[in-house]
Amino acid sequence: MKKKALIFGVTGQDGSYLAKFLLKKKYRVYGVKRRNSSVTTSRLDEIYLDPQEKSNFNMYYGDLADYSSIHEIIKKIKPHEIYNLAAQSHVAISFEIPNYTYDINSLGTIRILEAIKNLKIKCKYYQAGSSEMYGDVLKTPQDEETPFNPVSPYAVSKVSAHWSTICYRNAYNVFACNGILFNHESPLRGENFVTKKIVRALVRIKKGKQKKLYLGNLDAKRDWGHAKDYVRAQWLMLQKKNPSDYVISTGKQYSVKEFVDKVCNQLKMKIFWSGKGLATKACLKNKKIIISCDKRYFRPHDVNSLIGNSTKARKELKWKPKISLNMMIKEMIDFEIKNLN
Repeated sequence: MKKKALIFGVTGQDGSYLAKFLLKKKYRVYGVKRRNSSVTTSRLDEIYLDPQEKSNFNMYYGDLADYSSIHEIIKKIKPHEIYNLAAQSHVAISFEIPNYTYDINSLGTIRILEAIKNLKIKCKYYQAGSSEMYGDVLKTPQDEETPFNPVSPYAVSKVSAHWSTICYRNAYNVFACNGILFNHESPLRGENFVTKKIVRALVRIKKGKQKKLYLGNLDAKRDWGHAKDYVRAQWLMLQKKNPSDYVISTGKQYSVKEFVDKVCNQLKMKIFWSGKGLATKACLKNKKIIISCDKRYFRPHDVNSLIGNSTKARKELKWKPKISLNMMIKEMIDFEIKNLN
């Protein structure tokens, strides 16, 4: 009998890549999506257009704010694996809607775990964590033993979900794993995330479709990987005999400004930087300013530096990233050019 996997957050970047990955592994995949008046399944078009895959992929309406829908979906499917990738995942927006962020990210996790416990379903559970949980870091690089020091409502909600997962693992013997994933991007990244925003805008500027790009903290440093590599790590965690928690990262760090430089280099756009802080600007050879900073894009409390140590995952899961940052940027650029054309 085919393994059955249930994905909360299937319409997102990670959910769509994970669904495709599991279908190739011959799973029957079930996704949960919220009711919405607009189409939110565009990332899954490839599956819908493949008759063979479509027969192994089904969608259900549900919401992490609604325990009854979660309970009924899990009861009906009886999945072997559950992946919770659903979240209010934008850090800056979490400062504006903290109540909703806590409800979905923190209590939503508990609702899934409660359903697993109450239904006595023998399944394996994956909880998506974030490097943002480390916040104002207390150790560099960050690994599984690094204390959390969250500085945003998003990060606090994810720390709560992390410890709830461990609680249900220890108290109720639920096979539950936390993945502490550092930044991971792709062509399918949401448009309000900085890497997508940068690539999309610079492609449009190059093609004469946009005049300027506005950014926030250019000095923030992140450990960027590709979502395809990271969903493979999620699956590997649930193939282990015993559950545990893992940091997933590349171990390499670049600033937002360095990311911009890499994109411009691939687009053959020669830019010149000037100024500091909010006065930082980038212009072309003809002195035309194409990048400026705007205080609207600075967070109330920003995390300046994150870099992960994924030694445990590399040793126990035999995992390592396959796609380099430059390869990922090229893929993102090609995607934007294709869409623009």
